[in-house]
Amino acid sequence: MSGRLFDAPVLHGDVSSAARALLSVPQIDRERLCIRMIAEAELADAHVLRTGRLHPIYGNGSLMAVARNRSLPDEPDFDDVRYCQCFETVLRHLVRFQISQRHS
Repeated sequence: MSGRLFDAPVLHGDVSSAARALLSVPQIDRERLCIRMIAEAELADAHVLRTGRLHPIYGNGSLMAVARNRSLPDEPDFDDVRYCQCFETVLRHLVRFQISQRHS
């Protein structure tokens, strides 16, 4: 890893796609799904760096790619409290992941 979260920057579209994926599952499953998507993106990112090829399941190593492997509802506005909670969940886990990577 390059010292960043992933080799490529994490952009708004990555967070938005992940939040939409979370929105499509029951609230009780969202934390676990978020952690899983970040792990899948990390796995794919490492695969791309190692082989120069897309991961056969998880794609290019972006959070957007792994989120889009799932059913995504249309993106709601930020006046949708559930979507805001999902967006916050993704951001919180990205921060935790980044902090844990610095301490590894």
